[in-house]
Amino acid sequence: MIKVIKPGLQTTVQDNGRIGLYEIGMPPSGAMDKYAFTVANLLVGNHPNAAVLEITYLGPELLFERGMRICLTGGQIPPKINGESVPMWETLEVNAGDVLSFDFVQTGARTYLAVEGGIDVPLVMNSRSTYTLIGIGGFEGRALAAGDEVPVGEMKVKDVKAGTRISPDLIPVYSKSHEIRVVVGLCSYRLTEESLQTFLGIEWTVTPEANRIGYRHKGERLRFVEREQPFGAGSNPSNVTDLGYPIGSIQVPDGVEPIVLLHDAVTGGGYATIATVISCDLNRMAQIKTNEKVHFVAVTLEQALQARREVQEKLKQIADAI
Repeated sequence: MIKVIKPGLQTTVQDNGRIGLYEIGMPPSGAMDKYAFTVANLLVGNHPNAAVLEITYLGPELLFERGMRICLTGGQIPPKINGESVPMWETLEVNAGDVLSFDFVQTGARTYLAVEGGIDVPLVMNSRSTYTLIGIGGFEGRALAAGDEVPVGEMKVKDVKAGTRISPDLIPVYSKSHEIRVVVGLCSYRLTEESLQTFLGIEWTVTPEANRIGYRHKGERLRFVEREQPFGAGSNPSNVTDLGYPIGSIQVPDGVEPIVLLHDAVTGGGYATIATVISCDLNRMAQIKTNEKVHFVAVTLEQALQARREVQEKLKQIADAI
């Protein structure tokens, strides 16, 4: 067991997500930064889909009731064991009675704590991920609270020695300005050409409305092509007849403040989606904080697939080296 002394700002149990249920309106949830999540599991010898703790902005204080190996990846949130600083992106050893604590996140936004064997909470729709909007999965369907006792499972598949670390060039660098690649569409035709160029040409600022549901950005107002709205669409030019929202799709209600829909977002609706963040850059979105800057860059589908292959190759390189 791991006892929660302080819960942090929002600490939830997440795995790879509740995959394959979009047809019934269920978003995947799951770790927002899949790269950091996977590396954390690899460094403690877990199955790649073992559940971890996703820590947002301000870390918890945790008491380990037995010895185990752990790893912390993702946003730089200086960790300490019994008050002594310890590294991230490295396999660590904790003993019974040790206390893990954190400072406020310095760079990035989310940190992943993997423990040897994984977090052992019940499967809900084949996933241990927390979906807080409707209170399912994870630890009682909610973020951790003081006094919770989090069970540890047996999803370990390999013995990894304490002190194992990955090559520094495989550790992401998080800044305050972010280039996020997108594939333009599905409904980009609804924007005027000038507004599409504006969307791709300016730097957007992330507003305080940035969470697991979506990130809202402020900048300039975008204009839609005027038309007679079709039956079933709303009256606003940014409305379309309802369609599905893939993770990473970007909608602009009334042309104001583009919203990147993320892992806990609704699966469909009636706003035009003008672009979609490529899968590997969703990891980057997970590490953006309020008031940081985002520049959206258009890429082709082939470029998006190549970027995904490059991330997969990095993960294979890490797995082979451990």
